Amino acid sequence: MRIIGLAGWSGSGKTTLITKVIPLLVSRGVRVSTLKHAHHGFDLDQPGKDSFVHRVAGATEVVISSAKRFAILHELREEPEWDLPALLEKFSPVDLVLVEGFKRDAFPKLEIHRAANGKPLLHPDDPHIVAIAADQPLPAAKVPLIDLNDIEAIVTILLERAIPIEAAAAGARSK
Repeated sequence: MRIIGLAGWSGSGKTTLITKVIPLLVSRGVRVSTLKHAHHGFDLDQPGKDSFVHRVAGATEVVISSAKRFAILHELREEPEWDLPALLEKFSPVDLVLVEGFKRDAFPKLEIHRAANGKPLLHPDDPHIVAIAADQPLPAAKVPLIDLNDIEAIVTILLERAIPIEAAAAGARSK
């Protein structure tokens, strides 16, 4: 299993890009999983549903299963938020894990940059940025620059620059 991230400010188009990249990776025979960091609390469950009631009653984990999929809801209660290595240990084997978020962690990332956002680049302050996908020329960039609309080139750089998950976990633990 290998890992690479997509990093950028809110509104840069990370999620939109991931939804364009995944089908192309899958068409190439690459098994892909994603990990998305949410900065705020979130809920996948709905009030009134049995699984919600189980969790509210105090269950640490609730597994919801059907013929099409299953989900594990793990309530942290008073535990600290899990770090990237702990979350990666929960993944089933795939070829590539795309990470959205965790931009402060030490693993390779493709920066997504849109001029209209008016935000500064994460590069060069983040030494783990391996390339930038942008909607404008960036002559000061010291890493490869890819047109944000060139999905083929983006997929190529993601595959070339992804590293083994073990290496990313070791880097995250040493910081």
